[in-house]
Amino acid sequence: MPNPFITYRSGYKYQLAADYSIKTIIKPKKDVSGRFIKLDTNGNLTVLDGYAWDGPSGPVEDTKENLRASLVHDALYQLMRNRHLTAKQYKRKADKLFRKMSIEDGVPRITAQIYYLGLKLGGRPSTDPKNKKKILRAPEES
Repeated sequence: MPNPFITYRSGYKYQLAADYSIKTIIKPKKDVSGRFIKLDTNGNLTVLDGYAWDGPSGPVEDTKENLRASLVHDALYQLMRNRHLTAKQYKRKADKLFRKMSIEDGVPRITAQIYYLGLKLGGRPSTDPKNKKKILRAPEES
């Protein structure tokens, strides 16, 4: 008998069409390996094909110059929400990496610095495990 409902998570805009790997300054004490994100003790981050993310947050407009940085940043924040990394130890490094990658991809330095300050001041809730994406159902239970 087929399931009478589906389960899903909302809030995503983009989905990765191929694996993406990058060397980062985030070096956990032990390798992290999840369904869509892998991070080893040397800082090698791989975000796997199919990973979904929402692009830059807040009032920041999604552009081709900040989309790669937002992918990496969202994956790192997700590792914090899922308790694979601690925000206390890694949030600042993830925020600085977002700024660095944005500049590398063509965002003006002053704009990237404003992005960084926004993350520094307002990003903490996005690293909190209690703010994990909720699993929703359709149709709703009656």
